[in-house]
Amino acid sequence: MKRNRFSNFFSRRDLLTGLGTITAGMTLAQNSVADEKIVGKQVADRSSSIRITAMKTYWVGSVVYVKIETNHGISGWGDLKGVDPRPAKVLVKSLFELLDGENPTRIEYLWQKLFRAHRNMRAGALMVHSIAAIDIALWDLTGKLWNVPVYRLMGGPTRDRIRVYHTDKAQKVPPHGIYGHAGTPTDIDRMVKAIARAREQVGPDGAVMFDAHSAVPPATLIQLAAALKPYDLLFIEEPAVPGNIEVFKRIRQHINIPLATGERDRTIWGVIPYLQEGVIDILQPDCNHTGGISQMKKIAVLAEAYHVPIAPHCTATFLGIAASLHVVSSIPLFLIHEFYPKNAGFNVPVLTRMDFKLDEQGYVGLPPGPGLGVEVDEKLLEQESKKPQSYRWPGAKLKDGSIADY
Repeated sequence: MKRNRFSNFFSRRDLLTGLGTITAGMTLAQNSVADEKIVGKQVADRSSSIRITAMKTYWVGSVVYVKIETNHGISGWGDLKGVDPRPAKVLVKSLFELLDGENPTRIEYLWQKLFRAHRNMRAGALMVHSIAAIDIALWDLTGKLWNVPVYRLMGGPTRDRIRVYHTDKAQKVPPHGIYGHAGTPTDIDRMVKAIARAREQVGPDGAVMFDAHSAVPPATLIQLAAALKPYDLLFIEEPAVPGNIEVFKRIRQHINIPLATGERDRTIWGVIPYLQEGVIDILQPDCNHTGGISQMKKIAVLAEAYHVPIAPHCTATFLGIAASLHVVSSIPLFLIHEFYPKNAGFNVPVLTRMDFKLDEQGYVGLPPGPGLGVEVDEKLLEQESKKPQSYRWPGAKLKDGSIADY
């Protein structure tokens, strides 16, 4: 009798245990089904195991080409320009110490890591230009990893095509010389005639810009503007040497033609005084000068808050050109983009190639992908880099032998 009651007890316990197991299993199954409906748990992070393993640099002409390699066999390319390539090549290789073993898709984290690495070097031209090349390569690599154009990683396209110059419908006029601290009637007449010729070439519906190149002194620039109609120019570029906002204020007070600048101002901290003081109408960041795609995108957003469009400066290889075009593909306030696809001084076509088509109205299509959408002939690049390279400081002097801005 006791044994039967004991047996019954175990039977009931076994039953309850079994029911508990079944119930737990059903709960796990339900949770599993619920998890499948949670968006964040449906995506496998393909980039979690990728790591930077190596960097290669090639110095050709005035450009240092930077290649970042990974353990997944995916690589990214960037170009370093606008500074002396000799120390730049050494610096970018030194910065690899901060990148080795890192996940290349943590682009913002790595930008901050490089920029803040040395308190005495942050914001300097050599450092920021070097970071730009690395940043561009990281975006290129990440786009290739996900098999999309870079602009898709930045919110997708905001336009269908991109207006560029120089074309039959958009021309920029140079200052035609380096001037002293005052101009002459001959100086003014030469610049006015050059602007008039450009206007005749592009027609009344085209764009003419005048690049003062920080080489025309403020007084002479004011005299030039007085000899032009306010609508003759889309804008006057680099009306003064950057660094003194008071000079820009003085020029703004006397000139009623739109003013543009920014190619020599680095990062968001360099451009914000122009916006706060309201002294420019168009901002001209250079992707290779200001810290790469990451900073250029931030600058565009900052300018948007002041309703100032950007018209990027760009004298780069196809790597830098593509990087800049990807940014303007993804932002709302954009005016026109500098573009020199056939100028071998800025771009050696045999080393880098990009598929683009210029239409009759002076527009190019959005840059292709994946990544930057640029092909690099690394074998030829390596051969070219083994040739003797040289760099010559540009510099300029006035007629009396004193040092000039240019």
